[in-house]
Amino acid sequence: MTDEELKQLIESNARATQAMLDNMAEARLERQELRDGMVQLQNAVVQLINVQSGIANLLTSLDEDRPTMLRKLTTIENKLDRLLGQENAQ
Repeated sequence: MTDEELKQLIESNARATQAMLDNMAEARLERQELRDGMVQLQNAVVQLINVQSGIANLLTSLDEDRPTMLRKLTTIENKLDRLLGQENAQ
């Protein structure tokens, strides 16, 4: 093998090695982006769980308040009926 052939082989190997290093760096960056995306997804799931819990608590609270609200609405309805009845009687 001549010196020129050896030099070309070394340059070719250097280019191939650099291309492999570039690919490894790119793959490392992609993996980091995927890890970051997974963390964001996990945070979003936690937020959704918190929202779901809040909605469940709200619904429970509404169910507990429903009898009170129904009583108040019934009282208002009865008063309106009396007032309308008095107005119609006059």
